[in-house]
Amino acid sequence: MNKIRLSVLGNNLLFIAVLGLLVYCLGIIGCAPRLYSVNMNYDAGKANIPAYLKNDDKGRNAAIAITEFVDIRKVDDQMVIGRVVEKNGMKTLVLPKYIKPTKAVASGINRYLSKAGYKISGDAGPWDLKEETIPKINSKLIIGGNIEELELICRKGFPTDSYKAIMKLTLVFADPAKGKILYRSSVESNTLLEHISFSEARLEEQINVAMGDAIEKVFEDRNVAQKIKETMAE
Repeated sequence: MNKIRLSVLGNNLLFIAVLGLLVYCLGIIGCAPRLYSVNMNYDAGKANIPAYLKNDDKGRNAAIAITEFVDIRKVDDQMVIGRVVEKNGMKTLVLPKYIKPTKAVASGINRYLSKAGYKISGDAGPWDLKEETIPKINSKLIIGGNIEELELICRKGFPTDSYKAIMKLTLVFADPAKGKILYRSSVESNTLLEHISFSEARLEEQINVAMGDAIEKVFEDRNVAQKIKETMAE
């Protein structure tokens, strides 16, 4: 009889232990975020504008129109810009917090060219980058583009977490008065970071560094700068 009681007691304790472990695990899962969100916001304040790009008096009053970019990534959901991979392999999505990537890139170019001394006209709306559909607006130059690649990955590990951001852009420069495409340019930017701890702030920092690097690379190209200066001076 005592053996039976001990057996029942042992089974009860085992059940309680398993149940407690299950509740603990569910609590951890329940506390884990369903997604992360980051503010895609390139700040051009610290950008080093090349002297050959800066606006001069010839193009002071002419305006540049910047269209919303086109996201051509082959992904199921274009609002997803990355993933956080836990140590157990579980993946959590990363989404933009305030605006779509297509508008974030256009806004970043706006800020960069504004700092370079150019007048930026109002929102030019979307453009599919075809010559026959160049928007008919009162601007000297139109800039549009594609987001070819955009990915933000954080892999949690030991002793450090690894962050990686990739951005690949194609920009198209067009003359709306002549209805002609003037120039195309493609750039790619990659960032890598190893850190001992994880945070959404570091996710945000890496995607914005990648976006800023890509934008700055475009306009460091002397051919791009020359086309802009020539068009604005006409």
